[in-house]
Amino acid sequence: MSFAETLKNLLDQTAFATLTWGNYVMILVACVLLFLAIKKGFEPLLLIPIAFGMLLVNIYPPIMSDGSDGNSEGLLHFFYRLDVWAILPSLIFMGVGAMTDFGPLIANPVSFLMGAAAQLGIYVAYFLAVGAGSLGLLGEGIDPSRAAAAISIIGGADGPTSIFLASKLGQTALLGAIAVAAYSYMSLVPMIQPPIMKLFTTKKEKLIKMGQLRPVSKLERILFPIVITIVVCMILPSTAPLVGMLMLGNLFRESGVVRQLTDTASNALMYIVVIILGTSVGATTSAESFLNLSTLVIVGCGLIAFAFGTFGGVMLGKLLCKITHGKINPLIGSAGVSAVPMAARVSQKVGAQYDPTNFLLMHAMGPNVAGVIGTAVAAGTFMAIFGVK
Repeated sequence: MSFAETLKNLLDQTAFATLTWGNYVMILVACVLLFLAIKKGFEPLLLIPIAFGMLLVNIYPPIMSDGSDGNSEGLLHFFYRLDVWAILPSLIFMGVGAMTDFGPLIANPVSFLMGAAAQLGIYVAYFLAVGAGSLGLLGEGIDPSRAAAAISIIGGADGPTSIFLASKLGQTALLGAIAVAAYSYMSLVPMIQPPIMKLFTTKKEKLIKMGQLRPVSKLERILFPIVITIVVCMILPSTAPLVGMLMLGNLFRESGVVRQLTDTASNALMYIVVIILGTSVGATTSAESFLNLSTLVIVGCGLIAFAFGTFGGVMLGKLLCKITHGKINPLIGSAGVSAVPMAARVSQKVGAQYDPTNFLLMHAMGPNVAGVIGTAVAAGTFMAIFGVK
């Protein structure tokens, strides 16, 4: 073999010989996400693995090969299978439960209402997505109703639930765009929510200081995950993988007798799952599957859903403020989306901008963790509607 032929063969094996303009666009997007994660600190635990998965699949597409093209199955496709089988989202929920203090929700049960109100965005997005699907904007061969249900969960700002529902409803063709949109909006909570919160609350409402929460007994903390599991899963059995794992993780935490399991679920296991899930989600964003009209529709519906979710929580917070004669600061209502604990931190940050001595974080954690349960219930409701178990 001549030197020229050898050189040609080497050049043909480089990524430059096969990449399209779309791949370069996605590589640029991946770099922007990495910048936001590393330089700006926008949820790096999520954005770094997602962006790096995006980078890998657009440089070397076979890394996500399912074997149907004659190549062997790619590394990240094995990871992706765990998403489709809903294993990773359920394990994430167990880790979240082990890390979460439900005390503020138990101490102030009215938080459940704000968590429920923040699910408004899910149902607004559902009808928008149904309309888009009916017009064929989500692609051919797509069931508009099922696709709309999977897309609408983005409004709950809950990546694992979005992946779980999309896989259960058979919307794997849209799973990548849905998951990336959901996780991106989770990461951008500090940018998206404050303008809405400030617009729909008065200065007087922003300055409201809430009273100290009552102490929650150990018995209440132990009974809470057990009772929630029984009640929710008896009504919507299909929520058991998510709600059950969330409450199991919390029971580990609150029982006080399985410290090793709590530490493993909230640390080592949680971060291993985040790496695998984030990288595989990012790897679904190859140029050919991501740069299309349906992706734009999904991202747009997701943004509208997230905005309406924030709006719904704030507006119910305003109503409760009126009913309680100013005892509830409406800013905590925005935390009803289930981005834990980012949304609660945003409530604290916005409140502190108007009064640095106003501490809303623990009060906002009530609607925040209620939103996690609310989004899982919304997903279970859609599954029940479509007869999925």
